[in-house]
Amino acid sequence: MQTIEQISNLRGEINLWRQQGLKIAFVPTMGNLHKGHIALVEKAKLAADKVVASIFVNPMQFGANEDIGNYPRTMAADQEKLLTAGCDLLFTPTPAIIYPKGLDQQSYVEVPNVSQHYCGESRPGHFRGVTTVVCKLFNLVQPDIACFGLKDYQQVQVIQTMVEDLSMPIEIIAVETVREASGLALSSRNNYLNKEEKNIAPALSQNLKWLAQAIRGNDDFVGLAQKAASNINMAGMKTDYIHICHARTLQPANKDDKKLVILAAAHCGKARLIDNLQVTLA
Repeated sequence: MQTIEQISNLRGEINLWRQQGLKIAFVPTMGNLHKGHIALVEKAKLAADKVVASIFVNPMQFGANEDIGNYPRTMAADQEKLLTAGCDLLFTPTPAIIYPKGLDQQSYVEVPNVSQHYCGESRPGHFRGVTTVVCKLFNLVQPDIACFGLKDYQQVQVIQTMVEDLSMPIEIIAVETVREASGLALSSRNNYLNKEEKNIAPALSQNLKWLAQAIRGNDDFVGLAQKAASNINMAGMKTDYIHICHARTLQPANKDDKKLVILAAAHCGKARLIDNLQVTLA
């Protein structure tokens, strides 16, 4: 596996692969890799001839009250995991390489509607930072395929919408959430949980499962979501939001919708955890 920092070197290697007619898959990350990230690489490996991963802690997607300096950085361990998973190239640019003019002078990409609620409302500017950096990385890597984890369900829909709206010739593959035995979705932010909080945190996924069953016999979606939020709070967490939505548009679900997704976020100690569950009604 090659590790490349400079754009010119990245493009040179990509051009060589293109000349050979090879299919390229891309897995963008912020590092501190876990089994969920590795599942993306493994999926990419099955779908393409060459796999490119990136590690870039993107300052544009962090809010004013979010400490980017404390985001865990584990480059050596990440490289070892990617090598073992069969990654061919790791791109590790610095902020100066990605944003040479600085954040204030950087052009940006913004996706309306699907990005505006839920995490978009709780973290203003977050998705603009995500779409801007992903768009730039797509332009640099020019992949045929890009893999994203469904743990960040809203993010997948935002990226998919951006690709469709801007006519990018990239297939987005959404990969199922990888979970601990307790049901807790794997996340780099789980590192912030202490032992007690680690025991509390599975209440988020447990209440998503409860809600998924409850809505099969009750179309009071708002009332049921409020009950689930109360249950999460009683477990020792603090609910940010929990909503039952149309699975593609992410608009509030109505009783005639059949393909739904439950989106949720909650604070557990210092960690803000997100999770979701897709539901298909008969």
